[in-house]
Amino acid sequence: MTRLILLDRDGVINQDSDEFVKTVDEFLPIAGSIETIARLHQAGLMVGVCSNQSGVGRGLLTEAMLGAIHNRLRTLVEEAGGQLVGIAYCPHLPEEHCSCRKPEPGLLLELMAGSGVQAIETVFVGDSLRDVEAAIAAGCRAVLVRTGNGLKSEAAVRALGINEVHDSLNAFGKAELERLRGRQGLVGDEA
Repeated sequence: MTRLILLDRDGVINQDSDEFVKTVDEFLPIAGSIETIARLHQAGLMVGVCSNQSGVGRGLLTEAMLGAIHNRLRTLVEEAGGQLVGIAYCPHLPEEHCSCRKPEPGLLLELMAGSGVQAIETVFVGDSLRDVEAAIAAGCRAVLVRTGNGLKSEAAVRALGINEVHDSLNAFGKAELERLRGRQGLVGDEA
Protein backbone atom coordinates (compact mmCIF):
# COMPACT_ATOMS: atom_id res chain seq x y z
CA MET A 1 0.00 0.00 0.00
CA THR A 2 1.32 3.44 -0.90
CA ARG A 3 1.94 5.61 2.16
CA LEU A 4 4.56 8.11 0.96
CA ILE A 5 4.72 10.06 -2.27
CA LEU A 6 8.00 11.82 -2.97
CA LEU A 7 8.17 14.49 -5.63
CA ASP A 8 10.96 16.11 -7.56
CA ARG A 9 10.51 19.89 -7.36
CA ASP A 10 11.58 21.74 -10.52
CA GLY A 11 9.60 20.52 -13.51
CA VAL A 12 7.12 18.54 -11.40
CA ILE A 13 5.74 21.01 -8.84
CA ASN A 14 6.97 24.26 -10.38
CA GLN A 15 8.22 25.51 -13.73
CA ASP A 16 11.81 24.48 -14.35
CA SER A 17 14.41 26.99 -15.54
CA ASP A 18 17.73 26.52 -17.30
CA GLU A 19 18.82 29.55 -15.28
CA PHE A 20 17.79 27.85 -11.98
CA VAL A 21 14.96 28.94 -9.68
CA LYS A 22 16.81 31.43 -7.50
CA THR A 23 14.13 33.58 -5.85
CA VAL A 24 10.63 33.23 -4.45
CA ASP A 25 9.36 35.26 -7.43
CA GLU A 26 10.88 32.70 -9.83
CA PHE A 27 9.05 29.84 -8.06
CA LEU A 28 6.04 29.42 -10.37
CA PRO A 29 3.82 26.41 -9.58
CA ILE A 30 2.62 24.29 -12.49
CA ALA A 31 -1.19 24.49 -12.79
CA GLY A 32 -2.84 22.06 -10.38
CA SER A 33 0.36 20.88 -8.68
CA ILE A 34 -0.19 22.53 -5.30
CA GLU A 35 -3.82 21.40 -5.17
CA THR A 36 -2.74 17.86 -6.07
CA ILE A 37 -0.29 17.77 -3.16
CA ALA A 38 -3.09 18.92 -0.86
CA ARG A 39 -5.49 16.25 -2.19
CA LEU A 40 -2.90 13.50 -1.71
CA HIS A 41 -2.34 14.67 1.86
CA GLN A 42 -6.08 14.86 2.52
CA ALA A 43 -6.40 11.25 1.30
CA GLY A 44 -4.06 10.19 4.11
CA LEU A 45 -0.82 10.02 2.15
CA MET A 46 2.44 11.61 3.25
CA VAL A 47 4.03 13.84 0.62
CA GLY A 48 7.63 15.02 0.53
CA VAL A 49 10.01 16.71 -1.91
CA CYS A 50 13.46 15.50 -3.06
CA SER A 51 15.32 18.01 -5.19
CA ASN A 52 18.78 18.53 -6.65
CA GLN A 53 19.66 22.18 -6.00
CA SER A 54 23.17 22.63 -7.36
CA GLY A 55 22.43 26.33 -7.74
CA VAL A 56 23.55 26.57 -4.10
CA GLY A 57 26.88 24.90 -4.86
CA ARG A 58 27.28 27.10 -7.94
CA GLY A 59 26.81 30.24 -5.82
CA LEU A 60 23.63 31.27 -7.68
CA LEU A 61 21.59 31.31 -4.48
CA THR A 62 22.24 30.90 -0.80
CA GLU A 63 20.77 28.24 1.48
CA ALA A 64 18.72 31.06 3.05
CA MET A 65 17.26 31.97 -0.35
CA LEU A 66 16.50 28.30 -1.01
CA GLY A 67 14.87 28.13 2.42
CA ALA A 68 12.64 31.07 1.49
CA ILE A 69 11.57 29.28 -1.71
CA HIS A 70 10.79 26.14 0.26
CA ASN A 71 8.87 28.16 2.86
CA ARG A 72 6.78 29.56 0.00
CA LEU A 73 6.11 26.04 -1.26
CA ARG A 74 5.08 24.88 2.24
CA THR A 75 2.81 27.92 2.65
CA LEU A 76 1.08 27.35 -0.69
CA VAL A 77 0.51 23.68 0.14
CA GLU A 78 -0.84 24.54 3.61
CA GLU A 79 -3.14 27.22 2.19
CA ALA A 80 -4.53 24.55 -0.17
CA GLY A 81 -5.20 22.25 2.81
CA GLY A 82 -2.14 20.02 2.58
CA GLN A 83 1.13 19.40 4.34
CA LEU A 84 4.61 18.27 3.39
CA VAL A 85 6.44 15.78 5.62
CA GLY A 86 9.76 17.13 4.48
CA ILE A 87 11.88 18.74 1.80
CA ALA A 88 15.25 17.12 1.20
CA TYR A 89 17.69 18.74 -1.21
CA CYS A 90 21.19 18.27 -2.50
CA PRO A 91 23.22 21.52 -2.76
CA HIS A 92 26.25 19.80 -4.30
CA LEU A 93 27.72 20.11 -7.76
CA PRO A 94 27.55 17.04 -10.03
CA GLU A 95 31.34 16.61 -9.94
CA GLU A 96 31.28 16.22 -6.14
CA HIS A 97 29.84 12.69 -6.56
CA CYS A 98 27.92 12.84 -3.28
CA SER A 99 25.41 10.21 -2.16
CA CYS A 100 22.48 12.63 -2.11
CA ARG A 101 22.49 14.02 -5.66
CA LYS A 102 20.01 12.18 -7.84
CA PRO A 103 20.41 9.66 -9.51
CA GLU A 104 21.87 8.54 -6.17
CA PRO A 105 19.07 7.57 -3.75
CA GLY A 106 20.22 9.54 -0.68
CA LEU A 107 17.43 12.15 -0.64
CA LEU A 108 14.73 9.51 -1.07
CA LEU A 109 16.22 7.28 1.61
CA GLU A 110 16.43 10.26 3.98
CA LEU A 111 12.72 11.10 3.68
CA MET A 112 11.65 7.44 3.78
CA ALA A 113 13.63 6.91 7.00
CA GLY A 114 12.31 10.14 8.51
CA SER A 115 8.74 9.10 7.70
CA GLY A 116 9.15 5.53 8.91
CA VAL A 117 8.15 4.19 5.48
CA GLN A 118 9.63 1.33 3.48
CA ALA A 119 10.55 1.56 -0.19
CA ILE A 120 7.69 -0.76 -1.16
CA GLU A 121 5.28 1.84 0.29
CA THR A 122 6.90 4.75 -1.57
CA VAL A 123 6.36 6.34 -4.98
CA PHE A 124 8.80 8.85 -6.47
CA VAL A 125 7.47 11.17 -9.16
CA GLY A 126 10.01 12.95 -11.34
CA ASP A 127 10.51 14.52 -14.74
CA SER A 128 13.92 13.16 -15.69
CA LEU A 129 15.91 9.99 -16.19
CA ARG A 130 17.96 10.71 -13.06
CA ASP A 131 14.75 10.93 -11.00
CA VAL A 132 13.65 7.52 -12.23
CA GLU A 133 17.15 6.11 -11.64
CA ALA A 134 17.05 7.44 -8.05
CA ALA A 135 13.67 5.76 -7.49
CA ILE A 136 15.00 2.47 -8.83
CA ALA A 137 18.15 2.74 -6.67
CA ALA A 138 15.99 3.40 -3.60
CA GLY A 139 13.64 0.53 -4.43
CA CYS A 140 10.60 2.80 -4.90
CA ARG A 141 7.90 2.77 -7.52
CA ALA A 142 9.08 5.18 -10.23
CA VAL A 143 6.72 7.54 -12.06
CA LEU A 144 7.55 10.02 -14.82
CA VAL A 145 5.56 13.14 -15.60
CA ARG A 146 5.84 14.86 -18.97
CA THR A 147 6.15 18.38 -17.54
CA GLY A 148 9.61 19.92 -17.16
CA ASN A 149 12.08 17.57 -18.84
CA GLY A 150 9.67 14.64 -18.90
CA LEU A 151 8.89 14.65 -22.61
CA LYS A 152 12.61 14.64 -23.43
CA SER A 153 13.23 11.84 -20.92
CA GLU A 154 10.31 9.57 -21.73
CA ALA A 155 12.03 7.28 -24.27
CA ALA A 156 15.03 6.69 -21.99
CA VAL A 157 12.76 6.05 -19.01
CA ARG A 158 10.63 3.58 -20.95
CA ALA A 159 13.83 1.84 -22.08
CA LEU A 160 14.44 1.08 -18.39
CA GLY A 161 11.08 -0.67 -18.26
CA ILE A 162 9.25 2.15 -16.48
CA ASN A 163 5.87 2.58 -18.11
CA GLU A 164 4.02 4.66 -15.54
CA VAL A 165 4.00 8.02 -17.30
CA HIS A 166 1.50 10.84 -16.74
CA ASP A 167 1.08 14.22 -18.41
CA SER A 168 1.51 16.13 -15.13
CA LEU A 169 1.54 15.84 -11.35
CA ASN A 170 -2.17 16.63 -11.45
CA ALA A 171 -2.80 13.70 -13.83
CA PHE A 172 -0.70 11.40 -11.63
CA GLY A 173 -2.61 12.54 -8.55
CA LYS A 174 -5.97 11.79 -10.12
CA ALA A 175 -4.82 8.32 -11.22
CA GLU A 176 -3.20 7.55 -7.87
CA LEU A 177 -6.22 8.59 -5.83
CA GLU A 178 -8.47 6.54 -8.10
CA ARG A 179 -6.16 3.55 -7.74
CA LEU A 180 -6.12 3.90 -3.97
CA ARG A 181 -9.88 4.33 -3.78
CA GLY A 182 -10.32 1.18 -5.82
CA ARG A 183 -7.98 -0.83 -3.60
CA GLN A 184 -8.79 0.68 -0.23
CA GLY A 185 -12.27 2.11 -0.64
CA LEU A 186 -10.91 5.55 0.26
CA VAL A 187 -13.47 8.30 0.40
CA GLY A 188 -12.50 11.89 -0.29
CA ASP A 189 -12.79 14.81 -2.60
CA GLU A 190 -12.58 14.10 -6.29
CA ALA A 191 -9.09 14.71 -7.61
